[in-house]
Amino acid sequence: MKLLIADDEIDVREGIRYLLDWQSLGFVICGEGKNGQDTLEQILKLQPDVVLMDIRMPKLSGLEVVKSSIEQGFSGKFIIISGYSDFAYAKEAIHYGVTNYLTKPIDEDELLHAVTEAKEALEQEQEQLKKLIVYRDKARESILSEIILNQADYLYLDYHDLILESPVYQIVLYTNYNQESFQTAWDFADILRLANKNHNSLDHIVLNRQDVILLKGDFALKRFQELVAHHISQPQKGSPLDSLFLTYGRPVYCVEHIHRSFEDACLLMKRRFFCSFNQHVLGYQDIPQDYEENISSADMESRYAQRIADYIQTGNRRMIKEQLQKIKTDLYYANDEVAILKHYLADIMIQVKAVISRTYGSMDIPLPSNAAIISTVEEKYYLYEILQFFMVQFEMCTNTIGSPTRESVMDGILDYISHHYQENLKLGTIAELFGYNSSYLGKIFSKTTGKNFNAYIDELRIEQSKELLSSEQYKVYEVAQLVGYSNVDYFHKKFKKYVGVSPAEYRKNG
Repeated sequence: MKLLIADDEIDVREGIRYLLDWQSLGFVICGEGKNGQDTLEQILKLQPDVVLMDIRMPKLSGLEVVKSSIEQGFSGKFIIISGYSDFAYAKEAIHYGVTNYLTKPIDEDELLHAVTEAKEALEQEQEQLKKLIVYRDKARESILSEIILNQADYLYLDYHDLILESPVYQIVLYTNYNQESFQTAWDFADILRLANKNHNSLDHIVLNRQDVILLKGDFALKRFQELVAHHISQPQKGSPLDSLFLTYGRPVYCVEHIHRSFEDACLLMKRRFFCSFNQHVLGYQDIPQDYEENISSADMESRYAQRIADYIQTGNRRMIKEQLQKIKTDLYYANDEVAILKHYLADIMIQVKAVISRTYGSMDIPLPSNAAIISTVEEKYYLYEILQFFMVQFEMCTNTIGSPTRESVMDGILDYISHHYQENLKLGTIAELFGYNSSYLGKIFSKTTGKNFNAYIDELRIEQSKELLSSEQYKVYEVAQLVGYSNVDYFHKKFKKYVGVSPAEYRKNG
């Protein structure tokens, strides 16, 4: 602690210097006052912890020094030295907070007791101040949490006292970029403080185990955006910023709206699933504008599974990729939790597998088990990883089935028809699956097979129906349905056209 000695007599000052072992008592003599004015100036300049001062001095009395020092914010302790005739002055000085007073000549034991008492009082005050600061910080953090969660009673808040007076606010959340890491993320709040050169321009609290930063003021928001643009969006590998993932909400312009920025940032943290490779930042601009009106993804399985299965069978890789991109877009606007989205994705893959396995039952299709599909989808952190997994599986399927090249497109089309003739096939549907114009494909089809598309389908169906009729396992109307005719009378008509007799006569004569 710092000690200032003040007396207009040099012999008294020197005597006090050597009367006690100040260093062992924990004091350093920081200065000496020769008169009242000089003492006051040194008190305000040096801010000693204890002032040992004569009550009577030239220019300003000790009492005037005490009063003036306290008025100007001095918080140290005074020990007054006085003669017996100055006792009244000493009593008044004590009224102003003087710790103790000593009479001349100074007794060593009395001086020791006085300075020890002053030191203990200061230490106690400092300890109380530390506790008060801790309690105040905790109280302020609690109030900030309530503001961020929109649970505060704003009417009774003193924004000046809370250091919340600002023209603009913005919430930033940050965590580890590596989602498998259990290590504590780099303290991005400290990085921002260094960038801002002003610790009052932001607040950092932990809310539900999430690091939350409240930016305050235009300069803080500008510095943050500069960091995002130049160092975080594409961080240098191995740098502290490369280990961070962060989201930020919209700027707001009053304390009562801070929760809106926080809600944006929380929503974006949940939407991390949609990030692209090596993406470290999501901002409020990345929230879909019509997010609240989004449709559910519940019907996605049936919408995409059959299409993808068809494109796998026709070898149309471009359309497979296009369907995956459409899935990505639909999910981006789907108002569902990530766990539900993963469930739908796994279902799409499982349904594609079911269609391919059912159609090519005799082939060894290299698709993972349903349990493996679900497990893989669940383990992935990002949508792009799941879609990459899908594309690899679909490519292996396509290669195994031996889908057509450009040179053998008709072989592929005929093979596809042979597996799907019982469905409601249209030339336009086939053209889309194989990536051709329907008019052009119709000409190529007729040139290759010698008959038009519909006639080819009818002949194939009739040939299949003849085999089924021969087995006598099915009734005539069941045979009609199995080969693709929903109307049994129409089946009769077509059968007689191509075979010359009715289905019943064919079975009887067979």
